[in-house]
Amino acid sequence: MNKTYDVVIVGGGAVGCAIARELSRYKLKTALIEKDPDVAGETSGRNSAVVHAGFNNRTGSLMAKLCVEGNQGFEELCRELDVPYKKTGKFLVAFDEEDERILEGLIKKGEANGCKGLRMVSAEELHEILPGVGGISAMISPETAIFDPFLYTIALAENAVKNGVEVFLSHEVTAIDKTEGGFTVTAGGEEFNAKVVINSAGLGSAKVAKMAGIDDYEIYPCRGEYFILDTIADEYLKVPVYPAPKPGIGGLGVHLTPTIHGNVIIGPSAEYLDDGSDYSVTAPILDKLWKEAHDLLPALKRSDIIGGFAGIRPKQAPPTEGGYHDFIIKEEEALPGFIDLIGIESPGLTASVPIARMVCGIVGGILPLTENEGFDGTHKAALKFKEQTPEKQAELIKENPDYGEVVCRCQTITKQEIKDAIENPLGVHTLAGLKYRAWCMTGRCQGGYCLGRIVEILRDEYGIEPEDVRYRGEGSYMFVKGGAQDEE
Repeated sequence: MNKTYDVVIVGGGAVGCAIARELSRYKLKTALIEKDPDVAGETSGRNSAVVHAGFNNRTGSLMAKLCVEGNQGFEELCRELDVPYKKTGKFLVAFDEEDERILEGLIKKGEANGCKGLRMVSAEELHEILPGVGGISAMISPETAIFDPFLYTIALAENAVKNGVEVFLSHEVTAIDKTEGGFTVTAGGEEFNAKVVINSAGLGSAKVAKMAGIDDYEIYPCRGEYFILDTIADEYLKVPVYPAPKPGIGGLGVHLTPTIHGNVIIGPSAEYLDDGSDYSVTAPILDKLWKEAHDLLPALKRSDIIGGFAGIRPKQAPPTEGGYHDFIIKEEEALPGFIDLIGIESPGLTASVPIARMVCGIVGGILPLTENEGFDGTHKAALKFKEQTPEKQAELIKENPDYGEVVCRCQTITKQEIKDAIENPLGVHTLAGLKYRAWCMTGRCQGGYCLGRIVEILRDEYGIEPEDVRYRGEGSYMFVKGGAQDEE
């Protein structure tokens, strides 16, 4: 059956979901199509979870302009969406005079970009604030923050749905055809007719553009690997710590970042790939990460490691060049009504809402934008039991005994919180989807205690059999029946 919309957005990362939310401010029929079974499945959910200040981007670039704009509005945005956010600041550490020259150059660039409060600090001031961190001096960026990128992207998507956007998960785009009235997008075996198509497919953006007949772009996947440390941020550091960046590496270098949940992550590396879906973590890279992290903070212990992951940047700069190319955000002259977003790598998360506003401006030049008087930009996150006072916890348990049953011991996540995650507005039932919503399976045991109980809840209360439970996408089944997974 054909589905007809004013706008179809391809891609459910932070930028695609921000565009969906911004378009829901207007009386448009909008659909968001995502190939994965959840939003934030790729670059938006595999990163350092930092709200960048904008000092590292070329002055005059879209990257710099939209990053600074995003940074300065991010705290209020997180309040509207009820997303965890903390302005920590960030230190970039110099180990020699060359590093100091690089940092002084970053201060000048950052000031030209509109960043606030950038300054150098002495070794004494650095070590007073961050005991145990090496270096001869450092640059401080007071406007840098940390947040939860999973809940952020989910909140954008859920708020868009609340305001009338339709979201289609597990719908991979396989064809885009120009029609007299716009476009027909084929995805997940269905056809979507739209007057405007927005290509926000991240790592797949060049491929989607090619489907529409635009052959101008190439994406070079660049993998970054990370360690995850236990909830030790209070013990080791409460502020992200980076080395002074080296030219041409295509990133900011290996750094230590406390997360909003109290963990510390180490990374990323930077390695160009031929396969943009290879999320492997590799022993040689992780050994290198550990050495560089240990140079920054010698107090780190390997026994603190509880896991690892990898993310992939959708870079336009080829491996022979390195570094960054600017964001491409435009309606294609050769294909009116088709809007491309190409090379939206870091700081794309920070800049996601300003990017979305820019795209809405482009849409407004194609379609009339009439205000949606019923738009509500607020979102309410599910209740976190362990964050409540003892009195409130007792009241919750009295009203609902499911709050009195702890399913995830490491993170003190209750049965009711698991059920809230299962009953999410996007209809996501993968284990990864529940993990990112409730934060279960993220503690030191990495799901060793709670996984079985979560599967029991899915089976007993929602009718999802264990052999149908997937970790993430197709093929990621967690259990088999009769000795082998039935062929599909």
